[in-house]
Amino acid sequence: MDRPFPTVAVVGLGTMGAGIAVATARSGRRVVGIELDGAAAQAAQARIEESTAHAVARERLTAEERAELLDRISYSDRLADAALADLVVEEVPEQLELKREVFAELDRLCPPETVLATGTTALSVTRIASATSRPERVLGLHFFNPVHRMKLVEVVRTVLTSPQVSADAAEFARDLGKSPVAAGDRAGFIVNGLLFAYLNQAAAMYESRYATREDIDAAMRLGCGLPMGPLALLDLIGVDTARTVLEAMYAQSHDRLHAPAPILGQLVAAGLLGRKTGRGFYRYQAPGSSHEVAEPEPVGAAAGRVAGREVRSVGVCGSGTMATGIAEVFAKAGYDVLLVARSQQKADRAKAALAASLDRSVAKGRLSEEARDTALARVVPSGHLGDLDRVDLAVEAVAEDLAVKRDLFASLDKVCRPGAVLATTTSSLPVIECATATTRPQDVVGLHFFNPAPAMKLVEVVSTVLTGADVAATALEVCARVRKHPVECGDRAGFIVNALLFPYLNDAVRMLEEHYATVDDIDTAMRLGCGYPMGPFELLDVVGLDVSLTIERVLHQEFREPGLAPAPLLEHLVAAGCLGRKTGRGFRDHARR
Repeated sequence: MDRPFPTVAVVGLGTMGAGIAVATARSGRRVVGIELDGAAAQAAQARIEESTAHAVARERLTAEERAELLDRISYSDRLADAALADLVVEEVPEQLELKREVFAELDRLCPPETVLATGTTALSVTRIASATSRPERVLGLHFFNPVHRMKLVEVVRTVLTSPQVSADAAEFARDLGKSPVAAGDRAGFIVNGLLFAYLNQAAAMYESRYATREDIDAAMRLGCGLPMGPLALLDLIGVDTARTVLEAMYAQSHDRLHAPAPILGQLVAAGLLGRKTGRGFYRYQAPGSSHEVAEPEPVGAAAGRVAGREVRSVGVCGSGTMATGIAEVFAKAGYDVLLVARSQQKADRAKAALAASLDRSVAKGRLSEEARDTALARVVPSGHLGDLDRVDLAVEAVAEDLAVKRDLFASLDKVCRPGAVLATTTSSLPVIECATATTRPQDVVGLHFFNPAPAMKLVEVVSTVLTGADVAATALEVCARVRKHPVECGDRAGFIVNALLFPYLNDAVRMLEEHYATVDDIDTAMRLGCGYPMGPFELLDVVGLDVSLTIERVLHQEFREPGLAPAPLLEHLVAAGCLGRKTGRGFRDHARR
């Protein structure tokens, strides 16, 4: 079968257009690069020649391949030359009326069989297509930047796009070495539709002074394995671009979670657009630089800090995976650890699980046998809560049930010595509810470790309105000693990570239940388009749909945002017992894999 679109015109040779031109020429196709300004066309040609020279220097191309590639690209400052192409890809600035004007002119100039594609990231492909007399031959081809590295292409169909045109466009993307995913025409498509709502919530979280920009970004990098934190990513994308995308999404959805956070408008008005201007959420060495400049610490900030309490011994309450993982973390850091369960038998089993984890670390060369034996000797299992009377820090890691936790904290209040710090590892419940079960709420703090605790670097340090400053300082100092990265936040549902992660997961479920895209295409889009380690449905199946639903309900109850209400499909799957990997079926059937 003949390959689709042997000749391709690219209108607009900025960063994206030039990248598409090179990728297309590498596939063996003829390319007509069009820039209506002659000087801009010459500058684009120089950029393409320079970028391909770099590719040769890095041994990604041979000199002969480069010469052949460059020979396939011709340059023009006349839109009429697009008539030579079988496919025209438009990459002009993200302005609807400008794109409509370009498409109306292309429609007049090009033969009826020519396919016209827009590279818009968020605008309505349908409205762009309506400027032509051939809407059935118009679609979106959303490449990602940088084109030479990013594998994803969203193939965006309108209600009028011919299925054959969509199929040919997907085959074209595959022939370029890309992974196409099918998407319908709605603001943001798949990737931006999920990504920008998350970025917007992160901006709002920072604007409310709930957490620092550094802690928000570190939380999402270390807690979710994301390549960049959301505020740093906004600076990379461009604050103005993000605001434009969100405005388009809100105009279509009228969901308040898509309404751009006011801080985005303020930064745009001030000209602080991110890396391209040298300042956005962060400062950079120069416009276009990726090197951040450290902000000076506010005058008197260091003087305002308090010292933490001395911690020499730690008690961990619980016998599950989190409890044994946290006990291992403290033991390896040199603390004496009392591992307390509801019975001596359960405590002994928990220590055996801890020993098995240490053995695996030795087998993988991550721990010496001597260090294993020393750490294991520091852990004492106990079935008696009263043994916690001598610890300096008691860490609760029992079931995520508020009544159970409150009962335990009431008991810890009676058992633990005055001045001992009491910590809960809850991931979604109010820390203040645990604190007020005691007579010393000032001594209670949240220490939210992530699973598996020995491997995950992040700990959310959660202070309530009653937590003492020295108790929060103790938590930070302990995190430093156990070599974890602490981020500070207040006591509200989801803290940082879950408050940003689970609305994104919920949005993905809504996208699926609306039949907008498939499970595989959504997962592929987020992995390849954003560099996420897992797609949203893969992650939901790992976390557990029941756990996810509980967290979604907590977030909705706290913030009362209609957009945070759990997706009905998620509720239905949980009701059917399809909880993810642990039951063999969730959004995917794991029993068949």
